[in-house]
Amino acid sequence: MQIVCSAIAIYVLVVIARIILEYIPVDFDHPVARIRSGFRAVTEPLLAPIRSAIPAVRLGGMALDLSPIVLIVALNILAAVIC
Repeated sequence: MQIVCSAIAIYVLVVIARIILEYIPVDFDHPVARIRSGFRAVTEPLLAPIRSAIPAVRLGGMALDLSPIVLIVALNILAAVIC
């Protein structure tokens, strides 16, 4: 059970890292871009269904994607139940 709890905690950190790295403008061949694409590959399977169910909140000329926040809250609830 401890392995599952640790995996959930690590996944939450990866989601947070992805959020942070999305704001760093770099070229596609930059090492940060490769790390970011790796985080996208790992997190997108869980974020995509949430993103399709909960649309982005429009704030003037931009949109705020709430799917990472919803995923982090859901993972924390899951961890509280099983850990």
